Amino acid sequence: MFSHLTFYVFVAILAGIWLGNYYPATAIKTEWLGKKFIDLIKLFITPIIFLTIVLGIGGIGNLKKVGRIGFKSLLYFEIVTTAALAIGILVALVIEPGKIDRTGLAMQDASKYTKTGASHFDWLQFFKTNLTLQVLVAAIIAGVLLGYSKHRQTILNYLQIISKYVFLLLKYVMYLAPLGAFGGMAFTIGKFGLKTLVPLAKLMGCVYLTMAVFVFIVLGLIMKYFKLNIFSYLKNISEELLLVLGTSSSEPALPMMMQKLEQMGCSKSVVGLVIPTGYSFNLDGTSIYLSMAAIFIAQLYNVHLSFSELLMMLLILMLTSKGAAGVTGSGFVVLASTLTAIHTIPVEGLAFLLGIDKFMSEARAITNLIGNGVATLVIAKSENEFKSRN
Repeated sequence: MFSHLTFYVFVAILAGIWLGNYYPATAIKTEWLGKKFIDLIKLFITPIIFLTIVLGIGGIGNLKKVGRIGFKSLLYFEIVTTAALAIGILVALVIEPGKIDRTGLAMQDASKYTKTGASHFDWLQFFKTNLTLQVLVAAIIAGVLLGYSKHRQTILNYLQIISKYVFLLLKYVMYLAPLGAFGGMAFTIGKFGLKTLVPLAKLMGCVYLTMAVFVFIVLGLIMKYFKLNIFSYLKNISEELLLVLGTSSSEPALPMMMQKLEQMGCSKSVVGLVIPTGYSFNLDGTSIYLSMAAIFIAQLYNVHLSFSELLMMLLILMLTSKGAAGVTGSGFVVLASTLTAIHTIPVEGLAFLLGIDKFMSEARAITNLIGNGVATLVIAKSENEFKSRN
């Protein structure tokens, strides 16, 4: 147990919670540990995505197959995220997390999101600010060009050597993960405090419960159909899940997740195409949160939504939820733009969510990570690009 990094990340998370709760002033000062660790990991994301995709496409040498994998991935993403949105709406309507007394609820300034959300969501700006998506496109082009090169194998050999050393360096950097998890958790608890959870505990419980149902039932059944086990999968990525829990972001786990999925049996080409695309278009956790948050605000203001309004919300979120990645605060911008389009739900209701958003970001990030891993396994299985390591 003491030889596994997972153990030390878990201990660091507990230590961060303790420090944040009892010594908040000191805990707030540890924010830099979490930020610096995430910044350090981000340095690896671009080269790893680029190398994995180029090696994957170049190694396939079959552009028709690359196109098929890409199409399957986008189709899967749309179906599953739509299911996530629908489940979020359904559970919120049944449990009614917004049916609480607004008196005493902490409100923060949400004007910067409501003003941005009132305008049309700029997809070109989203692409410009989403580095993962830019690298994905560049790598696909490079991989396709490599497939036509007469020096393909020589270039592939050099890239494989570079990839080996990049992952080796990443392995040593990951020893700093407990420090990053400690800093991230201590700062969150120290700044926002556990007491801020009490008034909106019903919404938080509702979000966490819904995401658990989505992971174990929806994704579990999808994996079972492809003769895979959700519990074995979660056990395999336990280290990545703890890292996401500590840092409140799925980005630090991206490089490790790609390597882990290859170790599970997915081909490099499928991992390279599905995971980076999924980080922008397959946000299951974010989809659940967005739909539940919209219903929560409607219930908070006693706004009755007709079936046609609920359907409109679902259709709008099907499109706008794809823009909730890569930009800080974009989730609130997407939610604000959705509420603005519906007209009947007060956009200023976002102010109630700002105080507890940090505590729900872990659930979103973990569910997004799990969902992208499941998508990769499913696509690999459907393309006969999966070899069991058991």
